[in-house]
Amino acid sequence: MADFGRGIKAGVATAGIYLAISAILGVIYYISPPVPPFLYGTGLTLFTWGVLMDPASVIFLLLQYVVRGIVFGAVFAALYSFLPGTASVKKGVVLAAFVWILSAVGIIYMTPGWPSEGSLSWTYCGGGAVVLSSIWPALAGIISALVFGALTGLLWGRFRGKELAEERRGRPVLLVSFILGGVIWAVLAVAFLMGVVIEGAPAIGALGPEFWWTDLLFTSVVFLGLPGWVLTLIGWRKTKRGESGLKWGVAGGVLMALTGIMLLPGVLAITGGVLSARKPVSESVTAEIRQ
Repeated sequence: MADFGRGIKAGVATAGIYLAISAILGVIYYISPPVPPFLYGTGLTLFTWGVLMDPASVIFLLLQYVVRGIVFGAVFAALYSFLPGTASVKKGVVLAAFVWILSAVGIIYMTPGWPSEGSLSWTYCGGGAVVLSSIWPALAGIISALVFGALTGLLWGRFRGKELAEERRGRPVLLVSFILGGVIWAVLAVAFLMGVVIEGAPAIGALGPEFWWTDLLFTSVVFLGLPGWVLTLIGWRKTKRGESGLKWGVAGGVLMALTGIMLLPGVLAITGGVLSARKPVSESVTAEIRQ
């Protein structure tokens, strides 16, 4: 059983430290501009002086990074025993690199014609943003992500863990995928319904013909992401009963991943489904004794 409480604490604490550094750098940039090129894309340039003077912007960024910390910490807790390495810091770095690469794949998938389209940027669940416009922003974003992951791993080791019961492998991963996928689907479904009511069109927003692919993917979340989410739920419920959720988790993960926007929960569902095919250690030992 994953120690989600410990992971969420580490993720939120990391987000708080990250934001504190952003606020300090925001003041420094105001006193001595411009922003050094190697810091673009790290997310540390968000707290400019103008933002610091706007309470609404500060609250929005606080909530945004707290949510990212919660998501990253929960994923870290769910995958902790499967990540390579023995030190929690190394595990955090590996997870951050994995999520950054996954986010990069997502924005490339969502941008037909890349790299001819030029600048690409997408905020993801672990500190900063994925920026693929040029070498400096991309490098800075990668370094920022790795620092975020390393700090989460370091703080994980500082918080006390709790005794956990043995359970079907992959169950916590499917649980995180189910929750994250449900939140993403609910938000976009509300936006879709508002677009239908207000605009009278079956697409989310009036983005124009040049955004047809992105518009299609947003719409696919509502109609394709839902069955994927339901299949993931079935897979998780099977693992909760001690059964394998392989087929359901993989099928649901593929459907969510095809939308691009639900790529992270989709990959988690596939991972959890594959891992759930293996029985817990205690269950395997019991079966051997019976034989």
